[in-house]
Amino acid sequence: MSEIITLAGAVQGALVLPERVSGLGVLVLTGSSGRVDLDRARLFADRGAVALAQRWWGGEGQAPGINLIPLEVFLKGVDRLRAEGCNRIAILGTSRGAEAALLTAVRDPRIDIAIAISPSHVVWQDFGPGLDGVYWPPRSAFTWEGRVLPCVVYDPRVWPAVGAPQIYRPTFEKSLQTFAEDVPTASIPVEEARAEIILVAGAGDLLWPSDTSAHELAERLKRHGKLATVIEHPHAGHSPVFPGEPQPPELAARAWGGTPEADRHLGAAAWAEITSRLGLAA
Repeated sequence: MSEIITLAGAVQGALVLPERVSGLGVLVLTGSSGRVDLDRARLFADRGAVALAQRWWGGEGQAPGINLIPLEVFLKGVDRLRAEGCNRIAILGTSRGAEAALLTAVRDPRIDIAIAISPSHVVWQDFGPGLDGVYWPPRSAFTWEGRVLPCVVYDPRVWPAVGAPQIYRPTFEKSLQTFAEDVPTASIPVEEARAEIILVAGAGDLLWPSDTSAHELAERLKRHGKLATVIEHPHAGHSPVFPGEPQPPELAARAWGGTPEADRHLGAAAWAEITSRLGLAA
């Protein structure tokens, strides 16, 4: 049985320690749900990794939204995994957490593998208020060394109407067009990461265009002489499900896209690749 340690302070969340350590540490980040993904962390710990399901916003002393989050928060998570004796580090993030994972891998050479599930290829504006309680006017989701990272803001003209199905993909796609001049500076420079990059996306994602973002990221790496592993499914949505994970509650009108079956298929394919690359038993 794995041991679970609840963390507070500079590093928050849950640390899951395996019965037998492998030297691998995995930092697990969720996105706009703000939850601590203990189920996913346990999957890694069951296979010998020290897994840290990190809370990076919404916790004690943290910003109540994804708003001006210092990337140093994630480096502290890596510090904790290293303190547990991990000499190989993987970072896995989903959605806004994938955005954070890639940005962190760019800045922390200790990260060996970065896994971005339903990723973005750009930094987006905030989601909710910052530590100061401010959420308007729009500002970036992330900072580094005290500097605000350039971002793409949302075009409010294509925001889903009140009462309509909350499908946001057209908002993100239109925003990339409306503010195209901001895309180059807001793009995540994945080519600067030492880490190997794994990208997981479903073409049926209705929350944002993670499939096209995955290809943008892969193409950027290719232009710099590097390769990414892209795992995709034509019918999966925003939330791939790994084998052994509970199926999330059915979303209203499948506003995040996909089908439960396709989400499981993409999750199974991704899990097989991830465990293989990490040297873990599938």
